[in-house]
Amino acid sequence: MRANIIQFFLRRKYILLSLLIITPIGFLCKFYMGPARNWVQNYLVGIFYEIFWSLLGFLFFSSKSSIKRIIFTVFLLTVFIEFTQLIHFSFLEWLRSYFIGRTIIGTSFSWWDFPHYLIGSVIAYILLKFLYDNSPPQFPK
Repeated sequence: MRANIIQFFLRRKYILLSLLIITPIGFLCKFYMGPARNWVQNYLVGIFYEIFWSLLGFLFFSSKSSIKRIIFTVFLLTVFIEFTQLIHFSFLEWLRSYFIGRTIIGTSFSWWDFPHYLIGSVIAYILLKFLYDNSPPQFPK
């Protein structure tokens, strides 16, 4: 069992490395205070959001045939989550009262989020293809 877990992570080390890079960048964008602060905190972060969730999906479903499905699923779920920002159920408001809740499900609907989600999906697609095509031999192809 332990050997299987170790092998799982060894085969996916570049995905994990990518997650270790993209995650802090996304969080740092939420705290950015320089020029174009509003765009970085509210829209650029959407690009990293798409990339993060796509990498996380690819960590568990790392076949070539899963790449397009992961990208499409993440994009659709992100669009769905964006529309939930129009709904103010008490449970969703409770989640949004915490930083991680605001970060994951957002607080306010904006049509300008959609182009950034699309850009993030395209970048994620390119990244996943690159990770797959340049993976070590033990990576399942």
